[in-house]
Amino acid sequence: MTVTDADLAASDVAWDLEPLLGDEDVDAHLAAASAAATEIEAARGTIAGLAAAGLAALMTKVATLQEHLGRAGNYAGLRFTVDTTDAERGALMQRVEEESTAIATRVIFFELEWAAVPDEQADAVLADPQLAFCGHALRSMRRYRPHLLTEPEEKILADKDVTGASAWSRLFSELTSAITIDLDGETVALEQGLSRLQSPHREERAAAASAVTEGLAPGLRTRAFVFNTLLADKASTDRLRSHDSWIASRNLANEASDESVQALVDAVVSRYDIPQRWYALKAQLLGVDRLADYDRMASVADAEAEFGWTEARELVLDAYASFSPQLADVAQRFFNESWIDAPVRPGKRPGAFCAYTVPSHHPYLLLNWTSSRRDVLTLAHEMGHGLHAYLAREQGIFHQTTPLTLAETASVFGETVTFGRLMAATTEPNARLALIAENLEGQIATVFRQIAMNRFEDQVHTHRRTVGELSTDDFAAHWAETQIAMLGDAVEITEGYRTWWSYIPHFIGTPGYVYAYAYGQLLALSVYRRYEEGGADFVPAYLELLAAGGSKSPEELGKIVDCDLGDPKFWVGGLNIIEQQLEAAEAAALATGRISIVAP
Repeated sequence: MTVTDADLAASDVAWDLEPLLGDEDVDAHLAAASAAATEIEAARGTIAGLAAAGLAALMTKVATLQEHLGRAGNYAGLRFTVDTTDAERGALMQRVEEESTAIATRVIFFELEWAAVPDEQADAVLADPQLAFCGHALRSMRRYRPHLLTEPEEKILADKDVTGASAWSRLFSELTSAITIDLDGETVALEQGLSRLQSPHREERAAAASAVTEGLAPGLRTRAFVFNTLLADKASTDRLRSHDSWIASRNLANEASDESVQALVDAVVSRYDIPQRWYALKAQLLGVDRLADYDRMASVADAEAEFGWTEARELVLDAYASFSPQLADVAQRFFNESWIDAPVRPGKRPGAFCAYTVPSHHPYLLLNWTSSRRDVLTLAHEMGHGLHAYLAREQGIFHQTTPLTLAETASVFGETVTFGRLMAATTEPNARLALIAENLEGQIATVFRQIAMNRFEDQVHTHRRTVGELSTDDFAAHWAETQIAMLGDAVEITEGYRTWWSYIPHFIGTPGYVYAYAYGQLLALSVYRRYEEGGADFVPAYLELLAAGGSKSPEELGKIVDCDLGDPKFWVGGLNIIEQQLEAAEAAALATGRISIVAP
């Protein structure tokens, strides 16, 4: 197959956001949301006395409000992500955020009045089938009772967020989207430099790492100030809401206990020997005494394979079809109906994500395509999110989304199925080793690296609360310490790498988010093991899990696919699967003849 430059860059793959607005414009959706808020306001002071029918009618109005705010907000936000340098797009997003906040604050009373309803009365009302479409959401809302403030205080916090945390997060996004690096005499986006770290040639990796470090340097102090401000802002909010720790609010949102999350973190930290064993083996494969940080993602193949968009699309569709033709049919729509934006462009937000939008519409995927095999698996990963969102649309606006801890299940599962298809088509020993290595490194990045980043967050939040503002050197010290804890003596942390914390958006926009990757990865590996054991008989249960969205608690959703999330030992099982993949990589390395013994 002849692959064109356009296909390698996926240059024609752009999403169409106009259908998100339908026949209305942004202002019409905001006006409709405001009208719904007016109807909801009429119920002020009556929530405690509502029977099931009355509460169901009110929640239908709340759904209407969220529908219109969701359409307007997603349209403005997604337009901004593909060009954060466009002032008009930024202004529209800011205006929508401000007006949406003003509308939403008018109905804050509902959550407060509902939280005040006695438990016995609330349970009796929620037992009525009329509330099935919003029952779990209403139950979850009541978990926040100890942390709610008075209505005037809640309104102040909501209003100030637009010019507070939300604004600082936007600034960080604009700053990181504008980062460019000088590579091979060209000025390119940060994503392209990071992608070069997969090169099989060490001099190219070292040059790319140096270029990334130089590209991060100019705005380092500014990004550190943004981070510091958000750390302080969160500390204030946590204090006002009586949260015991910096992570408690995230755990509450994830419907996970502090104890269960700590059990996950402890389990992963206790197996840091897994990445250290792999990186020691990789040093042997690359012919170096010890890896540097810029060697970790290096391909162990002789040359890095390039994938055009067309080939990647067919690979991913074939992988999903091998599991479920139903999923493949839906995935095909993402490609055919312009639900994906793929090319790297100046000013485009780094990374990849899936936007669920609203249940009455469809999801969108954002990628930054650099034609690597890793990009193929990222496409499969984000497609998993998209399929989860699409199948859960029937749950409606209250139950479509899951807590972050389950949000990665479908994405990792889809990525694993795609990896299986790639492996099945690869027989040459060195090529198989390269694939196994890439898959194992994906597991390490998603489980161990994310928990190391959780440990970094823990340190910087604690530092900000107990010592005060962090310098760039403080951030660097915490970053290096938590990375070294994971990597041990197997990887050298270079001086330049100490600043690489400064472009990661999760720390900024969603504090505490990163452990959800490890949670989701270990869960998805266990789910995939169930699929390997059950074959086609497992598929209906998996589709049921996806279609259930967030209509049940994480523990109840896990039971659909025979996973006990309440058992602390559950994480050990997932980590054992990763260790088995490490053992497979060691065997594959020996099979190539490139090493004669696996060093201890």
